[in-house]
Amino acid sequence: MKIKTALATASAIAFAGTAFADSFTFRIGSGHPNGPAVYVADVADFFVPEVKKRAEAAGHTVEFVEGYGGAIAGVAETLESVQNGILDIGAYCICFEPAKLFLHNFPYYTPFGPQDSEQAMDAVRATYDAVPWLTEQFESEYDQVLLGLHGWDNYHLGTTDPWDTVEDLQGVKIGGAGPNLPWLEFAGAVPVQSTLPDGYLSLQTGVYNGWLMFPSAYLGFKFHEPAPHYTLIGFGAMGVNALTMNQRRFESLPEDMQQILMDVGREYEAQAGASLNARQASGLAGLTEVGAQIKELSEEARAGWAASLTEFPQQQATESNGRGMPGTEVITSYLQAVADTGYEMPVDYVVE
Repeated sequence: MKIKTALATASAIAFAGTAFADSFTFRIGSGHPNGPAVYVADVADFFVPEVKKRAEAAGHTVEFVEGYGGAIAGVAETLESVQNGILDIGAYCICFEPAKLFLHNFPYYTPFGPQDSEQAMDAVRATYDAVPWLTEQFESEYDQVLLGLHGWDNYHLGTTDPWDTVEDLQGVKIGGAGPNLPWLEFAGAVPVQSTLPDGYLSLQTGVYNGWLMFPSAYLGFKFHEPAPHYTLIGFGAMGVNALTMNQRRFESLPEDMQQILMDVGREYEAQAGASLNARQASGLAGLTEVGAQIKELSEEARAGWAASLTEFPQQQATESNGRGMPGTEVITSYLQAVADTGYEMPVDYVVE
């Protein structure tokens, strides 16, 4: 009995030391690589060093074990890896969780939205603030704390072959993340679910002949090599990336360490729009430098494409409502938040 008591006491002391020690090691990762994916680059270049700096100022020592590019978890595994503790902190695109985070993809459900990433991120944050359910679901269903949001810069379309009119895309296989594939219905293209790491080889071998993609990644992943024709369409910037932390690990930390993580997470989010805008510009410049053929879709064709999708937001709101989610509230809140930024949608989306 005395041995058992001693062991129990030792275990309690060890646990307390783990929870309140001034030295912490966090496993952080993403399925996308550092560099081509802006939200991951900002994790590595901003979030990680900033947490270390502030922790040191507070008397703590923090080390990160960084695993990007799927080294620890793939693009469709990161949410679950944070939930089960394989990762302490994960960065991921919500687009690869179409079932679990269906409604969090709401920016995809209102295409041709803000072209400027700062406007897009402001509208997404306003929506999260207006509908707390979006933040609470991470904790209540997936055992993790939302530290911050990030996004993708303005979406356009790259193809292996040139095209002049929307009708030219009829029957062309085009890859995308999933929630954005319905955008292709108007053009009569064949949507193909895919991921960024698979894009180059798939374009090269003809699995598909186009990609719905923003300039930063189109250049970063060298998609211009197999698919050199890049058409500026302006489907919009999308605030659909999340940085989350395992809830149990978060709650085991002292309060000042928790506050540091929350503060830096929100600052990671606050700088996302400017970071994405910069990479949009450098991506387009870089594509020009490497010889990609860049052109802009006519305003008439763009307006017709947008008009073809006027019922899409209502469809997704209705689907979300049917899943027990506040679909109508979220999408109407987002549309209002977009209007509040001063951006005018090319069509009026009506959601009831």
